[in-house]
Amino acid sequence: MHDPHSERMSSSETRAAGGLAMVFAFRMLGMFMVLPVLATYGMDLTGSTPALIGLAIGAYGLTQAVLQIPFGIVSDRIGRRPVIYVGLLIFAAGSVLAANADSIWGVIAGRVLQGAGAISAAVMALLSDLTREQHRTKAMAMIGMSIGLSFAVAMVVGPLLTRAFGLSGLFWATAAMALLGILIVAGIVPKDAGPLQHRESGVAAQALWPTLRHGDLLRLDFAILALHAVLMASFVALPLALVEQGGLVKEEHWWVYLTALLIGFFGMVPFIIYGEKKRQMKRVLLGAVTVLLLCELHFVFFGSSLRALVLGIVVFFTAFNLLEASLPSLVSKVAPAGGKGTAMGVYSTSQFLGAALGGILGGWLYQHVGLGGVFIGCAALCAIWLAIAVTMREPPYVTSLRLPLDAAALADVGLVQRLKATPGVADAVVVVDEAAIYIKVDTQQVDRTTLESLIVSAPAACRV
Repeated sequence: MHDPHSERMSSSETRAAGGLAMVFAFRMLGMFMVLPVLATYGMDLTGSTPALIGLAIGAYGLTQAVLQIPFGIVSDRIGRRPVIYVGLLIFAAGSVLAANADSIWGVIAGRVLQGAGAISAAVMALLSDLTREQHRTKAMAMIGMSIGLSFAVAMVVGPLLTRAFGLSGLFWATAAMALLGILIVAGIVPKDAGPLQHRESGVAAQALWPTLRHGDLLRLDFAILALHAVLMASFVALPLALVEQGGLVKEEHWWVYLTALLIGFFGMVPFIIYGEKKRQMKRVLLGAVTVLLLCELHFVFFGSSLRALVLGIVVFFTAFNLLEASLPSLVSKVAPAGGKGTAMGVYSTSQFLGAALGGILGGWLYQHVGLGGVFIGCAALCAIWLAIAVTMREPPYVTSLRLPLDAAALADVGLVQRLKATPGVADAVVVVDEAAIYIKVDTQQVDRTTLESLIVSAPAACRV
């Protein structure tokens, strides 16, 4: 048995985090690989119009948004693995449908079905079941990195695969990755004892209404919606701009995305470090949104050469990567104690809605107003986002902890008030059903060991 308080992840926790990160990566790879190629190769499909290409790009977001939270709730009832297996099979079926399609409507139907395999919440919940609370942030970070990496790989591999095997080959590869995900869950991810009920990993009905009324959480939900809407709409237009205005044949687009993603990844790191160390994440967020806005205007007014387009895409991805990495961290900082799982569920739903909205509006704008219209639409959305983000408060620099309570601590009516009076504790809530307390804490002011000693000693002191 491993020490429950060990500061190192056990081998089973490492396998769980690594295996589930791979499942996430393969699935997101399948979602993202079509982005750089659908606008160019998709025009060869029967019945294609720019508006329908946009719908095909964003269609998966519609079913993801609708089914994300329900799949998570079902996984609480029947177990995580059955939901994950069914979701991956649905995703594979959608990929096969799109691979066999010779019309744009067949690809749209395939993308809708892909999105119906909405397993994100179930995967995150399984990860929480299989990791101890003090290692959960590390495990979640591994999944976050796998999503970022899969996006980067997709931007490069998508064009190369499509160049070699066509669009149908791309979708067949996606189906294979979904089936590989099933094998990973069955063979690598350790078996769990069953769903654990804890509010940091899943949607809690009691926390839903407070989350939907929380001003700063709603600002962050709008932020991820706008970010993914801008991404999807831009990818209706950018591949076409590279061909029409940059003179770059579609088979060569991969090197543009590879350059942009490598520079963008390393370019964002100093800003993340500055924001966290100096506690200036709001300033970093506002700066990145402003850069996105300027990139879209750059594409409108200066994007008439390959050099200018590549420069704009590099800067765009630096700002995008920075926002994609920092927004989930801001949600976990801002969410009330015991509300992080619910806040992340609403946040993910907003992300997929943004993807759907961006693809659909991007295609419609391109069909009716042209490339410039898409970029101006994206710039307008960034301007609205900036106006909303300015009103956000600086987030509290706190970490979420979940500590188990024994019967004596549960009976201690003054526990929450005493903890809240401790310097560095921002919020605390006892959940009797789980025999646990959720605490939001500034780890620079108070550590976990001190909090545990306060919880253990307080009831004993009360009985003296």
